[in-house]
Amino acid sequence: MIVGDGDFRYELAEGWEQLPSGWEHGDVAGVATDSQDRVYVFNRGEHPVIVYDRDGRFLSSWGEGVFPRPHGITIDSDDTVYCADDTDHTVRVFSTDGTLRQTLGTPNQSSDTGYDMARGNDLRQIVRAAGPFNRPTRLSRGPNGDLYVSDGYGNASVHRFSPSGELIHSWGGPGDGPGQFHLPHSVWAHRDGRVFVCDRENDRVQIFTAEGEYLEAWTNVTRPGDLFIDREDRVYIGEMSWDPGFSRLHGVPWTEVRPSRMTVRDLSGKILAGWGTEDACAPGSFVSPHGIWVDSHGDLYVGEVTRTALGNIGRTEPDCHSLQKFVRV
Repeated sequence: MIVGDGDFRYELAEGWEQLPSGWEHGDVAGVATDSQDRVYVFNRGEHPVIVYDRDGRFLSSWGEGVFPRPHGITIDSDDTVYCADDTDHTVRVFSTDGTLRQTLGTPNQSSDTGYDMARGNDLRQIVRAAGPFNRPTRLSRGPNGDLYVSDGYGNASVHRFSPSGELIHSWGGPGDGPGQFHLPHSVWAHRDGRVFVCDRENDRVQIFTAEGEYLEAWTNVTRPGDLFIDREDRVYIGEMSWDPGFSRLHGVPWTEVRPSRMTVRDLSGKILAGWGTEDACAPGSFVSPHGIWVDSHGDLYVGEVTRTALGNIGRTEPDCHSLQKFVRV
């Protein structure tokens, strides 16, 4: 099965993932590859980090008992692994074998934004921005080693840390104005110094300087869940659906059908390729593209929080995919 357009055409690698017998992982919150193109599947099952070779053969797992709710994973050029947990309010730093090196944030301690997780995912609870963390979503390392964290379901901020983990500053606030957020769901620090933030419930990608100064926003996106920029400066965005009859997390209803999709763009935001249909569980389509990564061969991995997304709209389809690999052709 071939998807995409022009120079960005992919073949769906059906049957790629070779889970051990009796294992399952359910929702895949994030996916990343290391310098050897080993694939790390950050998921909400019993084995939170499952590692495969690039052909889908199982290698190992780690993180059992560590993560209350995995959210975003990033692996940098020196194979440091950063795992954001949005209900533990931490970002943990690991080696590729699962050895814990550092923890950003205090486990089980959230910053004071007015948000109370026990009252549900209503962004209108957030009355102020605050420091790290209240349900962080992902980390990205900048070209000088600074660390940027999007934060998140219970906050409306991006935090910048030094390479050693000292907080430098934060920016944001709840709302839909420039530099404000309704769910900063992912972050990418580009090598040119700009910081790209998936402002999911505002249907936009906001772009900032390294110091957090607002530059511009791309508004031709729908609920961007994750973003990856490759060595060719191509931007990959997983976009989540609109479902009429339901609402965004700050109460604004969706007014039309927009299927989940994948788009490939240039650095100006122009769409170069895209795919995804209303048949979300069909091979090559998407329910909720939540974690995006491209390996050194140009192959694309997409993790989806399928069970959560379908459950939110009252659907149950246990055989629907939550991890897909697309081989660039």
